[in-house]
Amino acid sequence: MTDTAPIITLSPRDYDAVLFDLDGVLTQTAKVHAAAWKELFDAFLEQRSAETGQPFVPFDSDADYRRHVDGKPRQDGVTAFLASRGIDAPRGAPDDGPDARTVYGLGNLKDQYFLRRLTQDGVEPYAAAIALVRTLRAQAVKTAVVSSSNNCAAVLEAAGLADLFDARVDGLDVTRLALNGKPAPDAFLEAARRLEVEPSRAVVVEDAMAGVEAGRAGGFGSVIGVDRGGRSLALRQAGANVVVTSLAQVQVATEP
Repeated sequence: MTDTAPIITLSPRDYDAVLFDLDGVLTQTAKVHAAAWKELFDAFLEQRSAETGQPFVPFDSDADYRRHVDGKPRQDGVTAFLASRGIDAPRGAPDDGPDARTVYGLGNLKDQYFLRRLTQDGVEPYAAAIALVRTLRAQAVKTAVVSSSNNCAAVLEAAGLADLFDARVDGLDVTRLALNGKPAPDAFLEAARRLEVEPSRAVVVEDAMAGVEAGRAGGFGSVIGVDRGGRSLALRQAGANVVVTSLAQVQVATEP
C-alpha cells in the first residue's frame, strides 16, 4: 500500500477503543532500540568469537532486529536472536547485572544502552499518529498504548505524550502480571480489560509482526499494520486486516 492508497475510516459506531503499539507506531524509537540491540549483540558476539574461534557475524540492525526482537519482551528477543545463532544462554534471574552472560543480564545491559541513547538523543513522535490519537479522543474513542518495553513511560514522557492515553500496558506490567509477551495477545487483552471494552470493539495498531499476530490472536475487531519499511505483504500474512504506510491514511468518522 502506498501513500496514495484509499484512506481507512474508523467509526465510533463500530469501535470503542484503539490500542497503539509505541515504538515505530507512535514514536520514532524503533531505530533507537535497533541501535541498542546492535551495540549489545555485536559486543557479545565479538567476545564469543575471540573465545571460540568462530567467525564474527554482526547483528543486522534491519533483518535481525525485525525477525528476532522487534515487538517482543526483551528476554524473548535475547533468546530468539541467540537461538538463531545456535547459542543457548542460561536464563538467569531478573536482577542479573549487566556483566552476567545470561538472558536477563544481556536484556538489562540492552536496557542501559537504550536509556543512554534516549537521554542523549531524545525521541520524536510521528505527527500523523499523534493527530490520529487526538482525533479519536475528540470523538470519545478510548485510547491505550501497549508496549513490550519496560521504558514505555519514559519514552512517553520524553515525547510529551504521557497524558494522551486512557491506559498503558507495558513490559513492567507483562512481568508483574505474568502475562505472555507478544505474539501472545495477553497485553492487548489486558488493555481492553482496563478500558472496559470488548476486544471485538477495539482496533490494534502495530508495526511489528509479533504485535500484528497478537492482535489477530486476541480476536480484536480490526488490526492495522503500519509499514515503515516495505513489509506490507508480511504484515498482511501476519494477520493485519489493512496496512498503511502512515497513520495519516486513517481517518475518524465524525459522529453527530
